[in-house]
Amino acid sequence: MSRGLAYNFKAGSFKLNAMSSVPKYTPHYTIQDYQHWEGDWELWNGIAVSMSPSPYGKHSSLLVRTATAFELAVESAGCKASTLAGIDWIVTRDTILRPDILVVCGPPPQKHVVETPAVVVEILSASTRERDLTVKRRLYQQHAIAWYLIIDPEASTMEVLNLDKFGVYQSLPKQNEVDITICDDCHLKVDVARILR
Repeated sequence: MSRGLAYNFKAGSFKLNAMSSVPKYTPHYTIQDYQHWEGDWELWNGIAVSMSPSPYGKHSSLLVRTATAFELAVESAGCKASTLAGIDWIVTRDTILRPDILVVCGPPPQKHVVETPAVVVEILSASTRERDLTVKRRLYQQHAIAWYLIIDPEASTMEVLNLDKFGVYQSLPKQNEVDITICDDCHLKVDVARILR
C-alpha cells in the first residue's frame, strides 16, 4: 500500500494518506533555502507555500485604505511605530510570513521584519481565505501577535482578534472605530467604517 502526505489547512498540519503515492522524503526548508528561491513564497514551519497571484482591484484598494488608516492612527497618536505592507516577517529559521499589512514598534527595519509585529492585517481573497482563517490565524496566535485583523472584501467586514491573557484570540464586537493599544502605551483609534466604505 502506498502512502502520501496531505496538508490539512483546518488542522494546520500534515496527515498521512493511505492511498496516495508521494516520495518518502518531505524536505524541511530554512531561511537559507528561502533566500535563493525565485517568485513569491512563504515558509510555514519548514514547508514552502506558494503565494497567490497579485490581488484584484477591490483587494488592492482595501490594502491602501487600511494601511492609510493605520498610518493616520499612528501619526495622530504620536506613536513610535511603522505601518508596512508586503514585507517578509522572519519568525524563526524555518518560518517566514508575508502579511498584507503589519505594524511594528519603532522605525521601519533596514531589511525584513525580525521582531514580533504589534498588529497583522490579512485581506481575504478566494485563494487565501482558507489559509488566513485557519493556518495563519494559528501561526499568528502561536507567535503572540496581539492584534490580528481579518478583512473580508466580499462581506465588507473586519474581524478584530485580540490575544487574551491565556494567549488565545478573542473576537471583539463589530464597531465603526476600534481602539488598539500597541508598543506598551500607544493607543490607536482605527476608523473601520472608512476602511470598509
